[in-house]
Parts: sequence; structure tokens; C-alpha cells
Amino acid sequence: MPSDDLVALPVSARLAWWATSWVRGHVGPDDMLDGVLGDDVAHLVLGPDDGLVTTLASLRAAGATSFGAAFPVEGDLVGLGGPPALNSAALDAGEAVVAVGADAGLVPTRVGPTVEWTPLPARRRQLPDVGEADRELRSVLLDSAERLAALDVARWRPEVADRLMNLRHRPSVPAPPGVPPRCVDLAARGLQAMGIADLALEDDGGAVSLSEIEHRRQALAPLARAGRRALVAATSPEVWPD
Repeated sequence: MPSDDLVALPVSARLAWWATSWVRGHVGPDDMLDGVLGDDVAHLVLGPDDGLVTTLASLRAAGATSFGAAFPVEGDLVGLGGPPALNSAALDAGEAVVAVGADAGLVPTRVGPTVEWTPLPARRRQLPDVGEADRELRSVLLDSAERLAALDVARWRPEVADRLMNLRHRPSVPAPPGVPPRCVDLAARGLQAMGIADLALEDDGGAVSLSEIEHRRQALAPLARAGRRALVAATSPEVWPD
């Protein structure tokens, strides 16, 4: 994949980055809204304040100092601190945004070209810091590549083997002013790892036994987890480097 290809961020990552940039005075509300929308037609908030900018302004007035993203899966609620209603909705969506300092969260649901955000209470969360997530991702990428090579990934998923051989060629991730370059790079590498894991798990390829299938999943699960943790750290201003 050429390094100058642009990749679309998940919608919660876009909201976290652009809303934080706006709260911190780097961009105006119009630029923020354009950045969050991307190719979507509209973003609505379910509730009395159905406009996204109005809702974010209300959260800022309630004490929000930044916005961070979460990308949980069953058994790994990375980026979430509860309560159960938020965790459950975020698990169903695969992502969410937390308004840091305002005890509130927003969970997206895609309805055609529109995104609907459901506001829910949120609690303080524990997060991997950027350095920790970076080191974990680098280590897991090497280990997963070695394990997949031993499982002959080139035979059953040659495109996965190609990506693993070209890890330096990452897509570019568009980011607003104020996001540390290290976090932009970490987000790109997190998405890269998640993409490799998703591609390799699309089907069972040339697997000939349940044991071989399980070995592949064991090799890929840490890669997907490390990718999610990297993306959460990169899109969570609470842990950004100064």
C-alpha cells in the first residue's frame, strides 16, 4: 500500500480529534464540523440538542476539556470506564467517544450516509499511554509476522504476507491542528495492524483443520488488540505527550 494513500479514520476517532482541536482553540466550529463529517451527509445527536456542534458546545460548557475515543470488543473494553449502559452501547457499535471532564459519552450508529450519536453518562477511564501502546504494537507486529510466517500465511493469504513485508509503507491519516505527530503516526500503525488482522480473519483460507484455524486466530488476536490499544491511545488526549 503506498504511503501517500489516505485512510479514513473511524468516526469516533474523527470526532475525538476534531472536537479536541476545537475545544483547545486550534480550529473553528465550521472546520471542526467539516472534519468530523468527512464523506457523511450529516451527523445528528439523539435528544433535545440534535445538532452536533450544539451538543459539543453544551459539553464544553459542562466542563469538557477534550474528547477521547474508545474501540472496545467483547473481553477488552479498552477506552471505556463505564457505566454498563455506555459499555454495552459501545460494544454494539464497536466504538464511542468520551467527553473528558464532562462525564458524558457519545455512541455512533450509522444510518445510511448519516451518523446518529446517542448521548450517555460516562465515567473516568484508564488508558494505555502513547509510549506503552507504541512499544506493544511494535513487539506484537514482529511476533505476529513470525507466527504467521510459520503458519505459511503466503499460501493462504498472500495479500496479508505482502502487507507484513511492507509495514513501513503506511497510509496517511488526516489530522487536525494540535494532534501530536507521534499520535498521528501511531493511529496509522494501529489502523494498519487492525486491517491486517481483519483481512487475515475474513475466512479460513487454506486451513485444513480446526487446529490450524485456531493457531491462526491465536496469532492474530494479539495483533488486533494491540492495534485497537494503539488507536485508543492516539485518539485520547488524556495520555498525549506534552
